[in-house]
Amino acid sequence: MGFQLKKDVVIIGAGASGLMCGIEAGKRSRSVLIIDHARQPCEKIRISGGGHCNFTNINLHYENYHSSNPHFCKSAIACYTPYNFIYMLNKHGINYYEKENGQMFCKDSSAGIINMLKQECNKSGAQILLNCKIEELKLIKERCFHIKTSLGEIESESLVIATGGLSYPALGATDIGHRIAKQFGLTVIQPRPALVPLTFNSEDIKLFRELSGISIDSIVSCNKKHFRGNILFTHRGLSGPAILNISLYWNIGDSININLMPDLDIHEIFLTKRQSKIKLSNLLSQYFPDRFSRTFCDAYTESKPLNQYTEKELQKIAHQIHNWKIQPSGTEGFKKAEVTLGGIDTNELSSKTMESKQVPGLYFTGEVVDVTGQLGGYNLHWAWASGYAAGQYV
Repeated sequence: MGFQLKKDVVIIGAGASGLMCGIEAGKRSRSVLIIDHARQPCEKIRISGGGHCNFTNINLHYENYHSSNPHFCKSAIACYTPYNFIYMLNKHGINYYEKENGQMFCKDSSAGIINMLKQECNKSGAQILLNCKIEELKLIKERCFHIKTSLGEIESESLVIATGGLSYPALGATDIGHRIAKQFGLTVIQPRPALVPLTFNSEDIKLFRELSGISIDSIVSCNKKHFRGNILFTHRGLSGPAILNISLYWNIGDSININLMPDLDIHEIFLTKRQSKIKLSNLLSQYFPDRFSRTFCDAYTESKPLNQYTEKELQKIAHQIHNWKIQPSGTEGFKKAEVTLGGIDTNELSSKTMESKQVPGLYFTGEVVDVTGQLGGYNLHWAWASGYAAGQYV
C-alpha cells in the first residue's frame, strides 16, 4: 500500500528550480515534499559547465531569454538576481570565479552547489524523496491535489511542476511536465531541442566532413540575431558556442550566415597582395587552419595564384568568407541539446508567482516553462529565479 501523507506543498522534480522552490516554501513554515524518479537530485547541475556548474551570469538581462512572451521572465529575475545566489554561495564557503562575458563557475566541482541545496532543504524542513514515480495525479477539489506514486499516496494544497525539459534523456528527462499541464488544460508550446548542434545537409556533409574538429572564431547570424564565438566543425555539422546560441532562433528551412573573419576585411588583404603569385589556399592558411583553407577552395573556387583572379572573382570569394551561407538540415536532437525550447505557455501563468491562471494551487517552474536562456548560465539562473518566485506563494 505504501504511505499516505498530507503536505502543504508537493514539488515534482528535484532539480535546480524544484529545490530552490522547496527551500523558500520551507522557510515560510510550509510542509514540503520534493519527489523525483531519479536516484540522485540535481543531475543536470552535476554535469553543468563541464562539472564546474555555470550557475549564473552577472550580465543577466531579460533579452538573454527566448520566450513567446519576452517580458515574462522580467519579474522573477528582478526579484532574484545573480547576487542573491552568490550570497548563498558565500554563506556556504563555495569558491567561484567569472570566466568570460559574466559567466560564473564553481572553482571546484558542481557537487558543492548540490550539497548546499540539500543542506538548505534540510534546514528549511523540505524533504526530498527519490526513486519515486508519479502514477496518477488528480484535483479532488480546489487546492486539493491527490498524487499517487510508486511509493504511496500524497495530498497537497499546492503542486509545483519542476520536471525540467526533454534534453539529456540519458539523465532521465521525460515529458511528464508537459503531460501534466495538458491534463489540467494548459497550453504547451511545441518543445524542441535548443542550444544544440546543427546538422549539414547530405551535400554539405560530403564537402565538409574532413573538417571535423576544426574551430574558427566567427559571427553567426539568423533571424536578426547574431552571436560572436567559436564555431566547431563536427562529423555531421556545426557546433560551438555561437552555433548553440543561434539554434535558439533558427527554424527548419532557415539559412544561417557566418562571418568567418570578423576582425579583418579579406578583400582588403587581397588588394594588398593583388600582384602576388601566392596561391589562394596558401594565403587563406595564414588566417585559417590549412585543412579549412584547402576544403574551402575545393568547395567554392579553384586555388590559383592571386594575380590570376579578376577583381569580380576576388569580391565573390571575400563575400563567401564574410557571408558564408549554410542551410542546416536539422539539429542533433534532444540527446545533444543543452535545453528545451518551448514548454508551458507563459500566457497560462502569473509571471509574479508562476501559478496557473486556470488552476489555483498549480505552479510551473524552470525549464518546463516556455522560457529558454542563451548559453552562459542564464538557464540555471531562470531555474533559481522561477523556483524562488513560486516559493514565496506556494
